[in-house]
Amino acid sequence: MGQFGNVIVLLLSLSLSLCIFPHTIHGLKKNYYASSCPTVETIVRGVVQTKISQTFVTVPGTLRLFFHDCMVNGCDASIMIASTGNNKAEKDHPDNLSLAGDGFDTVIKAKTAVEKKCANKVSCADILAIATRDVVQLAGGPRYEVELGRLDGLVSKSTSVEGNLPKPTFTLNQLNAMLGKLGLLQTDMIALSGAHTLGFSHCNQFSNRIYNFSKTSTVDPTLNSSYAKDLKGMCPKNVASDIAINMDPNTPKTFDNMYYKNLQQRKGLFSSDQVLFEDSRSKGTINSWASNASLFNQAFINAMTRLGRIGVKTTANGNIRRDCSVFN
Repeated sequence: MGQFGNVIVLLLSLSLSLCIFPHTIHGLKKNYYASSCPTVETIVRGVVQTKISQTFVTVPGTLRLFFHDCMVNGCDASIMIASTGNNKAEKDHPDNLSLAGDGFDTVIKAKTAVEKKCANKVSCADILAIATRDVVQLAGGPRYEVELGRLDGLVSKSTSVEGNLPKPTFTLNQLNAMLGKLGLLQTDMIALSGAHTLGFSHCNQFSNRIYNFSKTSTVDPTLNSSYAKDLKGMCPKNVASDIAINMDPNTPKTFDNMYYKNLQQRKGLFSSDQVLFEDSRSKGTINSWASNASLFNQAFINAMTRLGRIGVKTTANGNIRRDCSVFN
């Protein structure tokens, strides 16, 4: 193709990298606080360790909080903002009401500890990103370097959440479309779904799969029959709305690749989980990561890094909040 062709390839590659990796524009980098707050990661990790010792819910709660923040207008801690009399914030949208309070509490306590050492230097968005990495590692998952330098958003509206978070009934096409518009790939989506190896779900999020799946089958035929029986025992009809069960029936407190092994056994809790094994376009990835934890761990690191680059705010539309739950 010659030198001219090589130039075209280079330009196309640069254009693609700018679309997928917006940090090249907004300046995220590792060790961002090396001069302004060199101990920030140590401080945050200490808070996270204390929180986990008090309740394991800290782990899935913080991880899910990061997902829900980044999926709506980017990673800007807008999920942390409390509603006021004239503004219903993101956290009060119905899709966010099940977010565990321990996730919010982790960020708030970490911010308080960081402020004592480095006042007005570290954003709530970055503290959430660091804490998310820490809960993953402390639960047995991989450690990775977090790109930092985010600012906190200036807007948080409940209406922004609608249509921007995946539903437990999503098909592969719907999952790919939602994450694809954020610049994420199918492999990223499958890797992020692996976080369902931790945490819990309320029964009403999957009850249709065990009681009224379709006109021809009350139970979802892609659900393991013995697992379906177990689910009915834990979630009987008309169960209280606050009853929740583990997403992973085998190793619910360990970040590992068991999620993918469960899918092979048709023990995915949500249909949006199980479809990843049932659909031929994603089944190969499931089988690969089920047999190789290292491949999954690296894919998860890559996906979390890409997720963390979404919607980074500049000084024109962001700042460093003094209180994570209130705009300055």
